[in-house]
Amino acid sequence: MKIDIASYLQDVVTPFAGLTEADVSVSLPLWRKREIPKGNFYNKQNVVCKDLGIVVKGIFRVYYYDPEKDEEKNIFFFSEGQFIVSFRSFIYQYPCNYYIEALEDAEILYVPYVDLQNLYRDHKAWERFGRILAEHFFNHAQGRAEDLLFLSHEQRYLNLLKDHPNIVQRVASFHIASFLGIKNPSLSRMKKRIFENDLK
Repeated sequence: MKIDIASYLQDVVTPFAGLTEADVSVSLPLWRKREIPKGNFYNKQNVVCKDLGIVVKGIFRVYYYDPEKDEEKNIFFFSEGQFIVSFRSFIYQYPCNYYIEALEDAEILYVPYVDLQNLYRDHKAWERFGRILAEHFFNHAQGRAEDLLFLSHEQRYLNLLKDHPNIVQRVASFHIASFLGIKNPSLSRMKKRIFENDLK
């Protein structure tokens, strides 16, 4: 997939952090492309996350393996136009607790940790970007925790569809069920109930 890196970055970071065309231009030499085939990983458990990425194409799941139950548990999904990173691992440069796996053939733009730190140091606008990025992932993490505490499975499912509108067509049902903390049969019943309510 061929893209204009400058235009794509402008489309993502301008609404996100108000970076100008000149701000984006300064960063262009630092961004790189990477293709990740379906089933391969952006990052793995016990490996330091060294890059901040933006999903150009594809969808990823963030999951951890529960050895007691011998099962994988999905925590987040990342899709087109979203930043992809294991944020705590990236910020503190220590091993990640999760896997980030491509569920489709994917492509990302990414900037390495050291290069991003240099941007923060040398350019005030990019330092502001770093603050907004931290706020974004804090909100993302706390929102997920609060969703699990306060929202029903159905509400969490509807929120997932808002964040990733085509996810049902792109991702196996058992991955969505894992994210919601339910089993496949329960997901099927819930989808049927939502469909029937929409017809009323």
